[in-house]
Amino acid sequence: MVATANHEIQADPERGSHVYYSTLMSNTGKMNHDLSNHNLEAAAEELVALLGSECVSSDPSIRQAHSSTPWSRASPVQSPALVLTPRHTSEVSEIMKICSSRRIPVIGYSGGTSFSGALTATRGGICIDFKNMAKTLAIHKEDLDVVVQPAVGWQDLNAELEPWGLFFPPDPGPGAKIGGMIAMSCSGTNAYRHGTMKDWVTSMTVVLADGAIVKTRNRPRKSSAGYDLTSLMVGSEGTLGLVTEAVLKVTSIPENQHAGVAAFPTTRAAVQTAITLITRGLPIDALELLDRYSLGVINQSGLSVRRWKERPSLFLRFSGSRQAVHDQIHIAQQAAEANGCETFECSGEKSEIDNIWGARKQVAPSFIAMKTHPSDLFLSADAAVPISSLADMIDWTHQIIQEAGLTGSTLGHIGDGEFFLQPNMSFTPLMIGSSKEISTPPLFVLKPTKIKQCGSSTVFKEEP
Repeated sequence: MVATANHEIQADPERGSHVYYSTLMSNTGKMNHDLSNHNLEAAAEELVALLGSECVSSDPSIRQAHSSTPWSRASPVQSPALVLTPRHTSEVSEIMKICSSRRIPVIGYSGGTSFSGALTATRGGICIDFKNMAKTLAIHKEDLDVVVQPAVGWQDLNAELEPWGLFFPPDPGPGAKIGGMIAMSCSGTNAYRHGTMKDWVTSMTVVLADGAIVKTRNRPRKSSAGYDLTSLMVGSEGTLGLVTEAVLKVTSIPENQHAGVAAFPTTRAAVQTAITLITRGLPIDALELLDRYSLGVINQSGLSVRRWKERPSLFLRFSGSRQAVHDQIHIAQQAAEANGCETFECSGEKSEIDNIWGARKQVAPSFIAMKTHPSDLFLSADAAVPISSLADMIDWTHQIIQEAGLTGSTLGHIGDGEFFLQPNMSFTPLMIGSSKEISTPPLFVLKPTKIKQCGSSTVFKEEP
């Protein structure tokens, strides 16, 4: 039995007479960090003795680069005091022991691609950059798994796997690396068919806050012994430990790949087509929605090799036998035309597939390229709603972006790999504007004073 303290007991007529609520984070005590100059200087001496001076940096530009990026800005005062580059799990363990004993906060860093401020050192402390731990340690073709270090990029991993005929499906933003992908439980355009990061991690080696080294399980996939520590760590965002090694599942490279784009007169028509494809259980590889603003900013940025029709569009990807792909494309085109599709194109040529899917991956970089001043801020946020509510949510998002006087768009993964449980659409509003135009507190604060239960999802509505 696990005992918890400071529970509140309240009456709730819908759930029964007694409901137990655990203590709110806001009511817990403040972390007692020691960020005094004396303590940090003493820690730096110990860390240099451990790692060597070449692996310990206090350079202001390096510190700032590990906390603030063009897509996730942070103030210079929110930078780590030191950036460390360990080479082994044992070194990470010793670093954590030093920081634990001295009460110094730690942030992990691998690819630095997060949009959500995960790198921001709000409490200062130390950043551990895993760039020296970027090896693929083993490829087991017959077991369909690989062993990698945290700074291996998913694109680099797939390049290594290609000669073996293997493929690692999770595909977040370009430049993302395995350690951060595990910490953030990333998704990607392949999630519709292949699931998200949590579905592709078998086990990992993790260093806890006190320096303890934990291996969550062994390589065999089938195991019912003990706690599922792997699932606990995936998505913990660095709060429970730092990943120093991982065993990942892989699969065969999809055959006969095709990619297509369908443009629609309205967002609602595009969403209705997606609903048709999802409810029919069409086993396509990927199903993405980009609004007209997304395609417009791609055209303006010049980052794509072609110009796109600026209409709400579905981006689709197919694979399988020739007959299966032919049937999938035929069904998708029929569904699109039934909802007033303006254009439908599809290709099996690798160069054209790369052009189509490259455009999908270029939305965020295109917005960043549109910045006209260093103080302009790039903002993003994720939301998940039942797909039946998606068109209304996107229309509402466009309205509040325009009312705020910002440039913005919405895009995202339809189904997000969770169709079989609840057909959801996760979408990302992207915005850019001058910092002077962005109010403080943030523009979009959804206050949970009015809520609506939609299946397994809870939608928070804005307080009037």
